[in-house]
Amino acid sequence: MALRGTERFVAQNRRARHDFHIESTIEAGLQLTGTEVKVLRQGLASINEAYATDRDGGIYLVNAHFPEYPAARLNHEPRRPRLLLLHKREIDRLRGAIKREGITLVPLAIYFNERGRAKLELGLAKGKRKADKRESEKQRDWQRDKARIMRERNR
Repeated sequence: MALRGTERFVAQNRRARHDFHIESTIEAGLQLTGTEVKVLRQGLASINEAYATDRDGGIYLVNAHFPEYPAARLNHEPRRPRLLLLHKREIDRLRGAIKREGITLVPLAIYFNERGRAKLELGLAKGKRKADKRESEKQRDWQRDKARIMRERNR
């Protein structure tokens, strides 16, 4: 998913691409309270240990940490499950993928779009084994070395 200049990341899950094979991504809205949005605008949220799951007829973001907003009188619960705003067809497709293929829904990033709405980039992912992680690391190292060799050769 290509982000345009007006969009900026609020929170990213950098380990997700290391731990999982991301097969596809989907953009979802988040149902948030006012204090949660204020915390997001400050860039204080964390989705490193978060995941999405099917619950009560909807898809929820579980275990994402949005710290309390200090200036508020009534605050939100920092780790409450948050409803993801998706179309019914998308929910059905995600539910089917989770049940059939053993796919995990991993949050990759939270950002504000050009209209100022908080969005979540959700990845349909399969877990990597240790050998897969080593292979990915080898490929990354080789690409880096290859680029270095080509730069030196072109001087």
